[in-house]
Amino acid sequence: MKTYLYILISILIISNSNDIYSQFIQNNSESLFSDVKAFKDGDALMVLIMESVQADNGAQTEDSRNSGVDAGLSLSQILGGSTYGTGLETNNKFKAKGSTSRNERIRTRLSARVVGVEPNGNLQIEGTRTTKINGEIQKIIIKGIVRPVDVLPDNSIYSYSILDLTLFIEGEGTVTKTQDPGLITKFIRFLF
Repeated sequence: MKTYLYILISILIISNSNDIYSQFIQNNSESLFSDVKAFKDGDALMVLIMESVQADNGAQTEDSRNSGVDAGLSLSQILGGSTYGTGLETNNKFKAKGSTSRNERIRTRLSARVVGVEPNGNLQIEGTRTTKINGEIQKIIIKGIVRPVDVLPDNSIYSYSILDLTLFIEGEGTVTKTQDPGLITKFIRFLF
C-alpha cells in the first residue's frame, strides 16, 4: 500500500513539475524573490508613452541698400548753351519676420514584444496597437532598444528611457479624410 502511495505522490510531483519549472525560467534570475522582467525573445513589456514636445523658433531679418550716381555737364562753357544734368538712383529694401511654435503631448500605454537581444544584453522591442471606433482607425507603432536596468519592477518602461525610439501614430477614416486638403489645393501646392 505504501508503494502505491509513493507512486501516486511521484506522479503528482512530476505532472506539476512543468508549472514549477516555468516559474523559474520566466525570471531573469532564478530567485523566488526577484521580479518578473522581460529579458529574452518573445517576452512582453509595458511601454508607458509619455512624450511632451515643445519647440519655439523665431527669426527676423532686415536689409536696406541705397545707391546713387549723379553726373552733370555744363555746355555753357563750351557752346554758350544751358547746363545738362543726369542722375541715377536705386533703392532696395527687404524686411522679413517669421516664427513657428509647436506643442505636442502624448500619454498612453502600449504592450511591446522583445524581438531580439543584442550582445550587450539590450532588448530590441516592437509593439503595435490598432483600434477602430466609428469607422476611424488609429494605429500606434513603437520600436526601440531598451536597457534591462531601465525596466521597472512591474515590467514596464517609460518611453523617454527607450534608445532610438520610433513612435508612429496614424489615423485613417472619415475625420482624417475631412482634414485632408482637396485635389485642387493639392495641385496648387504641387505647382507652387
